[in-house]
Amino acid sequence: MTGFFEELQRRKVYRVAAAYIIAGGFIIQMVSAAFPAWELPNWSQRLVIALILAGFPIALIFAWIFDVTPSGIERTSKIEAQVQPKSRRRRNVILLGVAGLVVSAAAGFFILPRASAHKIDKSIAVLPFENLSDEKENAFFADGIQDDVLTNLSKIADLKVISRTSVMQYKGNARNARDIGKALGVATILEGSVRRIGNRVRVNVQLINTDNDQHIWAEDYDRDLTDVFAIQTDLAQKITGELQAKLSPAEKAQMEHRPTENGEAYLAFVQAQDLGCALGDFDKLKQSERLYERAVQLDPNFALAVARSSLLQSWIVHNFDPTRERREKARTLAERALQLQPDMSEAHLAVGYSYYYGDNNYDAALREFEIAQRGLPNESDAYLAIGAIQRRQGKWAESTTNLEKAVSLNPKDVWSLQNLTFNYAMLRNYDTANKTIDRALALDPTALEPLEVKSQLAIAEKGDFSVAEKALEALKSIPMTNEEKAKIASERADVFLLERKYREGLQEVESLPDNLPASFSKEGLGGKYYLIGFARKALHDETGARAAFLKAKIAIEEQLKRSPDTAEAHIQLAKVLAYLNEKDSALSEAQRATELLPESKDAFGGPEITGGVAEVHAILGDNDRAIEILDGLLSRPSGVTVQGLKVNPIWDPLRSDPRFQALIDKYGAKA
Repeated sequence: MTGFFEELQRRKVYRVAAAYIIAGGFIIQMVSAAFPAWELPNWSQRLVIALILAGFPIALIFAWIFDVTPSGIERTSKIEAQVQPKSRRRRNVILLGVAGLVVSAAAGFFILPRASAHKIDKSIAVLPFENLSDEKENAFFADGIQDDVLTNLSKIADLKVISRTSVMQYKGNARNARDIGKALGVATILEGSVRRIGNRVRVNVQLINTDNDQHIWAEDYDRDLTDVFAIQTDLAQKITGELQAKLSPAEKAQMEHRPTENGEAYLAFVQAQDLGCALGDFDKLKQSERLYERAVQLDPNFALAVARSSLLQSWIVHNFDPTRERREKARTLAERALQLQPDMSEAHLAVGYSYYYGDNNYDAALREFEIAQRGLPNESDAYLAIGAIQRRQGKWAESTTNLEKAVSLNPKDVWSLQNLTFNYAMLRNYDTANKTIDRALALDPTALEPLEVKSQLAIAEKGDFSVAEKALEALKSIPMTNEEKAKIASERADVFLLERKYREGLQEVESLPDNLPASFSKEGLGGKYYLIGFARKALHDETGARAAFLKAKIAIEEQLKRSPDTAEAHIQLAKVLAYLNEKDSALSEAQRATELLPESKDAFGGPEITGGVAEVHAILGDNDRAIEILDGLLSRPSGVTVQGLKVNPIWDPLRSDPRFQALIDKYGAKA
């Protein structure tokens, strides 16, 4: 072996190895930096590295066999001092090749896995900007600039941009870049501050690497208020360049577009945006509505304000006031926005929601949402909307994929997680449903709607009321508005009635003032008196029950005068009429509800209407039809479960029927 190492030195193999390692290392460094910037696929980087490593033992063997002499490249054997035996020469070449392979393999073990690590992670979260203005009411202005920068970035398909809802929790809090990056799944964060004095605006921003908490760059802007859009555009372009994201001509044009030249209109717009985030507060939403109207009044060509105003109207229709007037207003505003700026994605989103919430026209809505999504590739609401339509079309797998995408872009948003939970619950995948809603509760343990969903899952899966009881007890110590207190009282009444604690349930629901139920529930006053009638009937107070059902009938009929196409109101009226023994009218209303929202049109909302029809038949004593309907609902995605049938007193009229028990046994075994 001593002779082998002497031969390595004599044949200058050491020099070649050192030169190869230096040159190869330089090439690998160049490739690692350049290939991601050139958008070359990651396998191409690994291929180059693999070829360099594979070439190392080959280079050693060539260095052993050949030498560079004054007369050119010659076989080393010709200039040897003495000729070695052939067997030893073969052994030395094999040893050299094996040594080269071992070195290359060891280097590859460490280098190749890290090749992908050099790929630039084009993900960012734009944190709430700090308001440094003396007037604290300018906080909405700082939020507006942050929101506009975020919106510009979200239109770039080559980036991953976290939605506004998920970053707002960091407003006013101490910030650790590494923790935020881990929580939101991003490589960079943008943070900044805004100071406004009169018509002057000073903006300071820093782009930070979340892996090492190091500043990538910082920038200061001191401009007139009218130049705020130029600041936002410049920021978006610099961030795009720093993250080496591709920017299409269309994306660049959108980024440079100024939504308005009117400073007062912009201030009204950003304040409307700020108030509009309070999705569950109808009073704040009405304030937001007035501010959008002011922005559009100041600048009639402010297309973005018109589109956002339409979106607000559609949300109010969906959750608070499903009247024809609001539906028409939402549609008119959406179409106006599209006329003002036909290529604006927000306008297509607004048109889509006016079809969705206003008309239940899911096909038309989906077409608009898909157009909007192409222009808003990082807008979680677009994926949420598409997923919501797809589940109504019965496309459960596609819907779940889009809802999961929405959650990935907005991981701290309770609403997105809640919607994803609904999918799993409808498919009776309770394990995943519970894990998903638990993520929402981890964000806000006292959030009313996730607590309600968690309680409903426990009842549907196991007939377990303890989750609801604990949640309702815990909420007693939480400060609430009168509307929230009324909602909790209504939830508590529902649980009491399911537990057959009729007196407690009656006490809860009768404590609700008549003017409150409409503020938190589309069922409104009719829903309140339906529950009173149900409880009194269960307590064998037939006179009190009838009086309550008559009040419910009047309230729902008034509601239907304002919103005649609301399927939920028709099925609620059908149940009330059934309890009043108005059989023909009850069946007619049930039929009308299924015509408005059949399962063939809506695989998500339709089963709830179908379940209501089964309740109507059970109340009327038509066991055959009720059991037939329930059999169908248990065989497909719906909210009907075996445990729910067991505990809900609405099904008591069926319990003595052997076919009902057979139904429980049949699907209980499958569960």
